Amino acid sequence: MSANSSNTAAALALIADDMREVDAVIDRRLKTEVSLVSQVAQYIIAAGGKRLRPSLLLLMCGALGYRGDQRHNLAAVVEFIHTATLLHDDVVDESTLRRGRPTANEAFGNPASVLVGDFLHSRAFQMMVDAGDMRVMQTLAEATNVIAEGEVQQLMNTHDASLDEAGYLRVIRSKTAKLFEASARLAALLAQSSPAVEQSCADYGQALGTAFQVIDDVLDYDGDVAEMGKNLGDDLREGKVTLPLIIAMQRGTELERTTIRQAIETGGTDQMMQIIAIVQQTGALQATRAAAAAEAQRALNALQALPQNPYSNALEQLASQLLARRS
Repeated sequence: MSANSSNTAAALALIADDMREVDAVIDRRLKTEVSLVSQVAQYIIAAGGKRLRPSLLLLMCGALGYRGDQRHNLAAVVEFIHTATLLHDDVVDESTLRRGRPTANEAFGNPASVLVGDFLHSRAFQMMVDAGDMRVMQTLAEATNVIAEGEVQQLMNTHDASLDEAGYLRVIRSKTAKLFEASARLAALLAQSSPAVEQSCADYGQALGTAFQVIDDVLDYDGDVAEMGKNLGDDLREGKVTLPLIIAMQRGTELERTTIRQAIETGGTDQMMQIIAIVQQTGALQATRAAAAAEAQRALNALQALPQNPYSNALEQLASQLLARRS
C-alpha cells in the first residue's frame, strides 16, 4: 500500500464504525418485495467504490461535533442518489465496465437500470423526509435538480469540439461537485452551524468534488486500467470534451487540433494512442492537474472556518491526497 493510500485509510478509519451503520441503513432501505429492484441495486452498491460522498458527510459531522443518528440516514441518502445517477449515466453513455466489472445495464439491461435508478431516487426522498428538516429537504431537492440539469447539459455538449474550459467547469460543478457540496452542507445543517460555517462546508464540498472530477478526467488519458476498473479513452468514445482535450487543442498544432476535433465529433478511437500522445506532449495533463490543485487548495482554505480536530484533519488529508489519485 502506498503512503498516500495508507494516509487516506487512516483518515477514513475515523468513520469506520459510522460507515458500518450506513451500510446497515442501506441494506435495510433496499428491502422491497420486487426482487429485481433489490438484485440490481445490491449489484451496483456491492461493487464498492470510494463512498466519498457519505464519507464526506460523516467526516464533516465529526468535525462539527454532530453525533445524531440522522448522519447515518443522510449518508445513505446521498449514496442512493449517487448510485441512481450511476445507473442512469451508464445507460446514457452505453458504458460496459465500471469498477472492474460489467455495468448494471450490461448485466441486467437498460430498462432495469433506468427503473431501479428511479426507485433509488424515490427511496432517497422518502428517507430525507425522516430528517424532519425543511432545509435538509431543500438542499437535497436542489442538488438532485442541478445534477439532472448537468446531465442534460453534458448530453448537449457531446461531440461539441468548441466547448471551452468555462463550459466544461459548469457541467462538472453541476453534475459531480453538487452532490459533494450538498453532502458537506447537510452536515452543517444537522449540526445547526452558523451560516458562515455552513457556507464554508459547502465551499469545501464543491471544491473537493470539482478537483475529484478534474483528476478523473486526467486518468482517462493517464490512468492505470487495472486500478481504475474502466477503459482508457471512454470519455472520447462517448464524445465527451474534457479539460485535457480542451487544453491540448489550445496548445497543439493545427494538425493536432484537427485530429482531436475529428475524434470528438465522431466518437472515434482509431487514433486513441496518437491523441494520448498529443495530450501528453502539449503538457495538457500537467495543466489539468494544476487546475485540480487549485480546486484542492480552495477546499483547504474553506476548512479554516472549522474547528481543528481529528475529523477536520482528515478532511484536510482527503483534499491534499486527491492529487495523487491513480484510480
